[in-house]
Amino acid sequence: MYRVLDILTPQEVAECRQIAASATFVHGKISNPHNTAKQNEQLHEQGAYQRSAKMVADALLRSEEFHEFAFPAQIAPPLLTRYKPGMHYGAHADAAYLKLPHGTVRSDLSCTVFLNDPGDYEGGSLHVRLADASMRFKLNPGQAIVYPSDTLHEVEEVTKGERLVAITFIQSRVKDPFRRHMLFELNEVAALEGLKMAPENFSRMQLIQANLLRYWGDQP
Repeated sequence: MYRVLDILTPQEVAECRQIAASATFVHGKISNPHNTAKQNEQLHEQGAYQRSAKMVADALLRSEEFHEFAFPAQIAPPLLTRYKPGMHYGAHADAAYLKLPHGTVRSDLSCTVFLNDPGDYEGGSLHVRLADASMRFKLNPGQAIVYPSDTLHEVEEVTKGERLVAITFIQSRVKDPFRRHMLFELNEVAALEGLKMAPENFSRMQLIQANLLRYWGDQP
């Protein structure tokens, strides 16, 4: 129910890091002042935010694997956040709906895009709890982890160096996570085995794929 994706090119990673190095950051509580678990910094300079958000969002949308896994209907503008020594984000759940300047996004999936090398900092793993499983992610620059927003998760304390990431939230065309995962699996099988099937059976599988998305999807 989660997916690690290669999203940004090395050039895009370098540009995001350059934007972060020259832009103004503020305490992350500015966007949620009552959240005592949140101890980080977020990009605050509007021009830098627009440039980095567009770059990361465009990279996500050009990823075929992202489309196949997330079935995105809307993506919140990605936001650069950073963690210095002593900073962390305690166990929390993401808000169900996010108000944006041009509307509201339902958070079906959360996404973290890593921007610096895991060797550049100590601690700072993304810790996600899925049912009774406990998973930690600390990925290479340009890689993203996409996971269900209805899970408890945290960013563990950074003890050395600096953790720089972009975060965003996705509203999926398929709200139900079980149905979304079944569609993803069916599409994977069709992509891997479809050309080995008799043409009439492959057409029948394509009809099933289209009809399930038609009946299960709640966004055009």
